[in-house]
Amino acid sequence: MAAPARSSGRIRVSSLRVAVTGLVGQVVSSLIERAPPDVEMIALGRPQLDLAVRDAVLSTLRAARCDVIVNAAAYTAVDKAESEPDVAMRVNGDGAFYVAEVAAELRVPLVHLSTDYVFDGALDRPYREDDAPNPTGAYGRSKLAGERRIAATHDNHAILRTAWVYSPFGTNFVRTMLRLAETRDEIGVVADQRGNPTAAFDIADAVLAIARRLRADSSPALRGVFHVSGAGEATWAGFAEAVFAESARRGGPVARVRPIATADYPTAAARPANSRLDNAKLDACYGLVLPHWRVSLGRCLDRLIS
Repeated sequence: MAAPARSSGRIRVSSLRVAVTGLVGQVVSSLIERAPPDVEMIALGRPQLDLAVRDAVLSTLRAARCDVIVNAAAYTAVDKAESEPDVAMRVNGDGAFYVAEVAAELRVPLVHLSTDYVFDGALDRPYREDDAPNPTGAYGRSKLAGERRIAATHDNHAILRTAWVYSPFGTNFVRTMLRLAETRDEIGVVADQRGNPTAAFDIADAVLAIARRLRADSSPALRGVFHVSGAGEATWAGFAEAVFAESARRGGPVARVRPIATADYPTAAARPANSRLDNAKLDACYGLVLPHWRVSLGRCLDRLIS
């Protein structure tokens, strides 16, 4: 039973106490904002909790006295990971293992955030959970290692792969497009990669629903790997056009989108041409369907443009 928690000078009793790794990430910020009154979110990050340091992970999460652990922190510098793969692996691979260790010790469910980068993007349809991973870069390899180490360490887990995350917080595609439009009339955007734009708020809502179910229901069907992404799909160029259309309706910055090929925008790490994720298993097991990305994009722009 979670202890009474003091918040803003008041005593409230939380029916669910959730420890989440990370302090300022898009999903962490969304979880803190979206948590209802009966959920106490305990955000834990550096320097107190460093995923690359086993003793720090174990001691900090033990002290949190939580009902569920959400591992939302990660090394996410996709291109930089190509030059420091060991660092990415320590955080995303070893760190995930340390979190799973303590979740198993405490006998609490673990919800872990993963990525479409575990796939190579070669399929001509959305990826299902049972499709064979084949990451092409250091970041994807480190995230896949984390998935596998969790599965081998703690069976009470839900690994959630998502993609193309955006929000009013931090650095993401939507905020970048709006920033660039402040000084540019035209922006070149890749048009030969497809994916599911996914609002961090929608991910947070799904995480909270999944956390509740894992705590209350021991069914094996609720454990394992699930894809969690926004409904609908787009290219990056199409996504950018939608951003500017929504921005224009709100009197915000706009720019023309010039579609370009991936080859015209070289990066250190290869991007999957196909990042689409099939969410049928999430619906079948949890009854969860995330909103269409265009609907959630409008809500995000409401926050970003006043």
